[in-house]
Amino acid sequence: MHAWRRLLIAALGTAITVALSVAVQTTSADAESNGGVRVMPLGDSITEGTQIPGGYRIGLWQRLAGGRYTIDLVGSQFNGPSGLGDHDHEGHPGWRIDQIDANINGWARSHNPRTVLLHIGTNDVLQNYNVTGAPQRLSTLIDRVTTAVPNADVFVATIIPLASASQEAAVRTFNAAIPGIVQNKVNAGKRVHLVDMHSKLNTSDLIDGIHPTAGGYDKMAAAWYAALQAVPGSIGQPGGTPSPTPSPSTATPIRGVASGRCLDVTGASQANGALAQIWDCNGQSNQQWTSTAAGELRVYGGKCLDVNGGGTADGAAVIIWDCNGQNNQKWRFNSDGSITAIGAGKCLDAPSNSTANGVKLQIWTCHGGGNQRWTRA
Repeated sequence: MHAWRRLLIAALGTAITVALSVAVQTTSADAESNGGVRVMPLGDSITEGTQIPGGYRIGLWQRLAGGRYTIDLVGSQFNGPSGLGDHDHEGHPGWRIDQIDANINGWARSHNPRTVLLHIGTNDVLQNYNVTGAPQRLSTLIDRVTTAVPNADVFVATIIPLASASQEAAVRTFNAAIPGIVQNKVNAGKRVHLVDMHSKLNTSDLIDGIHPTAGGYDKMAAAWYAALQAVPGSIGQPGGTPSPTPSPSTATPIRGVASGRCLDVTGASQANGALAQIWDCNGQSNQQWTSTAAGELRVYGGKCLDVNGGGTADGAAVIIWDCNGQNNQKWRFNSDGSITAIGAGKCLDAPSNSTANGVKLQIWTCHGGGNQRWTRA
């Protein structure tokens, strides 16, 4: 009986230790956001850094820091050495293109990346999963990403070599389709960029025939860094800093001309995704808005008025989100009282000319109506 009790206590102790470890790790990940340009490393174990935890993200972070870029790596996953300044990523060992595709909308909503680094397809080859259909799956995934975050720059890499001769032949066939896929997206007006990753490594850079050595991962880091530097805005400007949190004393209400009610965050929520609405002006913090030099409308200091998902269509919802510098968080006050969402070129709008408390706001084609005009209260 006493032996069983000792085993139970030991098991409970282990469970508590694991739970505390997970809690600490989650807290660390949340704390690493520095308000910089949001970059999502997206892919499989090569993004996660199997064999060398942190993978290419280590060398990429070092280069970004050395170049004085202010970057916030984002994603639901978290790993890497203590020297890696930001451990967040969206790398999933063993995952194929279709599995990433099935989850990308949720990740995009949660993390709203400004830039995406996509290296995916290796497991399609390793698992011999309808390899001939892999290019089309990749094309569909890219479309999914660009629809979810239309203002993001998406960097699509050819996948790195494999040691197996037969698998490497499949890799080369898959990679040969990627430039055409990327060019088709560019022709359609999408912000998609090709990164030739395959040529940067060879089989001597692989630790197990699949995953890179530390040196191989660093070669990947160099390739990503060069590609990012070649696209203005994808990682901000060297020496750039996020727009500072404004002084609360500069915050004022914004009142709808037609309704007489104020721009308000539903339920006084401070959560990402909380909807903007109109409500009786009451002077509370969820109605206090600060215009910044970057074109933001900030509330609570660190949240920005945001067009959900970077949408540009009439009716796209207006929410609050962590300030990230993207165009869907930039607004312009016009001489007629309208407020234009810069990324969409449309106006902040109370639907159907409604003036009731709780009406959720949207963007709509600008027309000068009272439901699109606002004043500083």
